[in-house]
Amino acid sequence: MNNNPTLFGNIQEKNMSGVLYKTYLLKRKILFCLATHGEMTVADLARCLNVSSPTVSKLLLDLTADGYVCDMGKIETAGGRRPCTFGLVSDAGYFMGVDIGDDMLNIGLIDLNKTPVTARKQIPFSLQNNINTLNALANKIEEYIQEIGFEKSRVLGIGLIVRGRVDSTNGYSYNLFNFDDRPLSEVIEQKTGIPTIVENDTRAMAYAEYMNGDTAGAQNALFVNIGKGVGVGIVIGGKLYYGKSGFAGEFGHIPFFDNETICHCGKKGCLETEASGLALENNFNNRLEKGASSILSDKYRNSEQITLADIISAAKKDDVLSIDLITEIGEKLGRGIGVLINLFNPELVVVGGTLSEVGDYLMLPIRTSLNKYSLSLVNKDSSLRLSTLGQSAGVLGAALLTRNRILEIS
Repeated sequence: MNNNPTLFGNIQEKNMSGVLYKTYLLKRKILFCLATHGEMTVADLARCLNVSSPTVSKLLLDLTADGYVCDMGKIETAGGRRPCTFGLVSDAGYFMGVDIGDDMLNIGLIDLNKTPVTARKQIPFSLQNNINTLNALANKIEEYIQEIGFEKSRVLGIGLIVRGRVDSTNGYSYNLFNFDDRPLSEVIEQKTGIPTIVENDTRAMAYAEYMNGDTAGAQNALFVNIGKGVGVGIVIGGKLYYGKSGFAGEFGHIPFFDNETICHCGKKGCLETEASGLALENNFNNRLEKGASSILSDKYRNSEQITLADIISAAKKDDVLSIDLITEIGEKLGRGIGVLINLFNPELVVVGGTLSEVGDYLMLPIRTSLNKYSLSLVNKDSSLRLSTLGQSAGVLGAALLTRNRILEIS
């Protein structure tokens, strides 16, 4: 492949003549059209770009020579000559998604046509907010690229997803690796040499679920991410909703409860204080301290840390204490989701994140609580389902959003 090294670069008009810059922009627009609409004819592209068919034909020849576009064959028509269609070459470029967890990384790639190519899940990783961890993250990304055996130049972008507040437009993370004045995206790009975006984990997961193909044409959807904390990704009119400052979706910090528990945000009574993975861990340990029994009792007596993953595993083994406490969490989450349904009246609500791995132990109490707290006239048209992507949602969403940004798809 004769890869054009400038086609996806940060090219400015002052760096090339007016004619060359116009050609560059038209090539980018062709890639945008094909990425957005799929295979197209010369006539389709000419209408999309508002230029002549001969101009499109010449640009397609260049893009074909560069290895980005290929002739997909002729299509049937009602009469006359059958036109050729053109599409993107899948392996002309790849987009990486990196999902940062507390103790592991998930990394994967999609190709130019959005098809998942390769992924590695649960790569051991100790998350700490310091420069050593940041350097380790960059090293893990480099190791992954070497492992898959692709030329580095074919990785066109990296999407990094983190928890908490993120300015995805400028690449800042306000909760993680925020000790550098520069945006996190700029730091990672400097270390890897690959254009990088930073996105909130819940929004990335929401986008992946929405684009997964089983949303039944829903234009308005919510994705509730239940891990250590609680967040919501919002899709309105088929597009992610960010809010004025890019921080929409702080579902876990709505003050639902009248309690004295201090949330990590500094406020009292947040939904996260009683209906999250962290709340589940705290409740579980408190119940063991008061003498409750569980298959994890021996671990507790040995002063070993009992984690959310332990409780989920115990629930899958029918541990009564785990199931009871998850049921309580589900009832409270259902109350919160009921408020979201009353506010947004979405066609679809997807529940995902780490705690969703327990399936019906969580979903049944959520459904029961929804029927109790949401307006029946509003929720009757809202479909509630469990995530179909599981741990893959974050990586896929990050890669898809990176593809959108690189190809400038809104």
